[in-house]
Amino acid sequence: MDNKYEVIQKIGEGSFGMVYKCFDRVTNEIVAVKMIPILDVLDGVPSSVMREISLLKELHHKNIVRLLDVTTTENSVCLAFEHLDLDLWKYIKRQRSAVRNTHWLKSFLYQILCGLHYCHSHKVIHRDLKPGNLLIDVQKNILKLADFGMARAVGVPLRTHTAGEGTVGYRAPEVLLGLTKYSTPVDVWAVGCIFVEMVNGTPLFPGLTEVEVLSQMFRVFGVPNEETWPGVTSLCGPDFDLSMFKTADFERLELADVVTGLELDGFDLLSKMLCMNPAARITTSVALMHPYFNDVQSAP
Repeated sequence: MDNKYEVIQKIGEGSFGMVYKCFDRVTNEIVAVKMIPILDVLDGVPSSVMREISLLKELHHKNIVRLLDVTTTENSVCLAFEHLDLDLWKYIKRQRSAVRNTHWLKSFLYQILCGLHYCHSHKVIHRDLKPGNLLIDVQKNILKLADFGMARAVGVPLRTHTAGEGTVGYRAPEVLLGLTKYSTPVDVWAVGCIFVEMVNGTPLFPGLTEVEVLSQMFRVFGVPNEETWPGVTSLCGPDFDLSMFKTADFERLELADVVTGLELDGFDLLSKMLCMNPAARITTSVALMHPYFNDVQSAP
C-alpha cells in the first residue's frame, strides 16, 4: 500500500481485494482504502476498477460515497474513500430497534432513493445494490451508496449488459430470466428487497442460485405470463426457461404475509417497487414523492 496511508485495521474483503481503515498522513483524516491487486501487469488496472473510478469522479451527491484519491503501485491500485462507520447489513444486525423505528426506516429508505435517483438522472445504474453496499454515518444518520464496481452507464437505445451480474438475492426478475437490455428498474427492485430486509431483519429471497431465487419470487408473486408481463415468455436464463415453473407447483404466499408490521403507505410503495414487470415498476422520481415519505422530506 502507498506510504501515504497508515493501516489501522482491515474492515472488509471480497473478490476484488481488501478494504482497510487507514490514517491519511497527508490530510490527517481517517479514510477507507480499497486495495485491488493487479494480477496481470501487462493488462494493467482492471476495467471494472477504471469504470468505478470514472463514474465516481462524475457522481457528487450527499448520498453517494466520496472517492478521495487514487494511487497505484506496481502490483496494486488503491482507491481512498471517505470512511463511514458500518454498512447497512451490520446496522440491521446490531441496531434492530433503531431500524424498526419508523422514522429511521423511512429516512434510510428515502436516502437510498435520493442517491439512486441522482445516479439514474445521470444515466448510471448501480446493478449491485444490497445492504453490504450501503454505508452509514451513525452519528449523523446519513446513508450513502457505495461499491460502484458493477455500475454501468445506460443510454437510448438500451445497451446490452451481462445478465448474471449482482448478488443473486437482489437481482430483478428480468435479469434472472436472461434479459440483457435492462435499465434503471433493476435497481428499484433491489431497493424493494432491501426495504423488506430492513423491516424483517432477514433477506426476502435467501436463495443461492437463480432457480432458487426465482422459485421464491414466484411463490410470492406467482409465475408471470403474457397478460401480467408482455414478452416474458420469450425470456430464458442460461440453463432454464419460464416453462420450468408452474403456478400450481408453489404453495402461494401473499406479500402482506411475508412483510408484516408495515403501514399501508409503506406497503403500497413496496408493492410498486416489487412489481415483476419492469415496465410497470415505480421509478425513483415517483417513489420519492410517495405519501410514505410525507413526514421525512427533510431527511439528510
